[in-house]
Amino acid sequence: MNLLFANDRAGEYPPSYYAATAAPLGPFPELKGEVKADVCIVGAGYTGLSAALHLAQRGRKVVLVEAHRVGFGASGRNGGQVGSGQRLEQDELEKMVGREQARRLWDFAEEAKDLVRSLILDHAMPVTFYPGVAHACWTEGEVRHSRETAEKLVRDYGYSQIETLDQAGIRRLIGSTAYKGGDIDRGAGHVHPLNYAIGLAMAAAKAGVIIQEKTLVHAVEGGAKPVVRTQHGRVLADQVILAANGYLGGLEPKVAARVMPINNFIVATEPLGNRAKEILSEPVAVADTKFVVNYWRLSEDNRLLFGGGESYGYRFPDLVKTVKKPMLEVYPQLADARIDYAWGGTLAITMNRMPCFIRPKQNVLSASGYSGHGVAMATLAGKMLAEASCGETERFDVMAGLPQPRFPGGAALRWPMLVAAMTWYSMRDRLGL
Repeated sequence: MNLLFANDRAGEYPPSYYAATAAPLGPFPELKGEVKADVCIVGAGYTGLSAALHLAQRGRKVVLVEAHRVGFGASGRNGGQVGSGQRLEQDELEKMVGREQARRLWDFAEEAKDLVRSLILDHAMPVTFYPGVAHACWTEGEVRHSRETAEKLVRDYGYSQIETLDQAGIRRLIGSTAYKGGDIDRGAGHVHPLNYAIGLAMAAAKAGVIIQEKTLVHAVEGGAKPVVRTQHGRVLADQVILAANGYLGGLEPKVAARVMPINNFIVATEPLGNRAKEILSEPVAVADTKFVVNYWRLSEDNRLLFGGGESYGYRFPDLVKTVKKPMLEVYPQLADARIDYAWGGTLAITMNRMPCFIRPKQNVLSASGYSGHGVAMATLAGKMLAEASCGETERFDVMAGLPQPRFPGGAALRWPMLVAAMTWYSMRDRLGL
């Protein structure tokens, strides 16, 4: 079964709150026949759209193919959080790659946030960047770690935008008694994720990118002149960029061995009106410290958008039941709130939770596996892919040089082994370990 079609109608966005409030964007035509390009990009999420825009700004002829609609995948369905740093914390990165390289990765992440903000402003995108992401801790040990991390970021990285919160502070901010403390990062933020993807698509199209929707790719052939074959045509290119993330399927085994698709889910309540201030006293986004993370924020019309729960098969479970359980653990006072929208999506993780940058074939580049930290990093990854396609490979090579182990058992066995591991960590969450 193909994840591209397992839970969704061909060429349609899922029935999400984001789709219901999306900026208008007419469909782009399907690719038919043969076309030539300097660069062909597979996948119109943040990575592919950012790469396309940056390449077009450099004068390259770009054909961008997408099996459904722009922003169809994780880019149009996620929690919208634009977080600081990498998916791994800096102390873990220092152990992995050393202080100097960890500093460089931090600087990349800071650039990624700035890039999101500047793209929104420079292209007058139909989306607002809201500052502030809070982190809520379930245990006293996690509160201590949060405080130590904030102190480290000030001391070693000059980053002073994190305010630590005790139990009373986190309760005032998020209106829940579930947590022991936490912090708020004023340098991070959140956006309407689908409208951000649509804004990137508008900017790319205006810059001259040829966007072809409802164009399913069947094969990618590397070589001196790579070929991208679709159901009704093909693209002859000098270079190919793979940017399909969790929806790549079997197109490239070398990526599939290192990048694993998983499903995550979000619900949107009815508008909460005056009750919204009891849920969040400030318009910030929140994520907690569970291994299977809960994350939430308020929409512009004061709905609670709450994400939680994961699955590792093709078919989505009962979405409302899956997400409402953790939502009510955090906000039992919302037991009577109507759920107006529920949707799922497929993201991609790696073994070490760092993005996978790889050259799987001659003249083929790939970046994916942002592990839930992709709004900013995927945008920067697209810029790095554009640079590398133009012969400026230094930054791409830094990311490609990170340790990127294969999943045990390869693509064939990664799913059952991941299910076993995730089940163990979910049990630890339930037991509070």
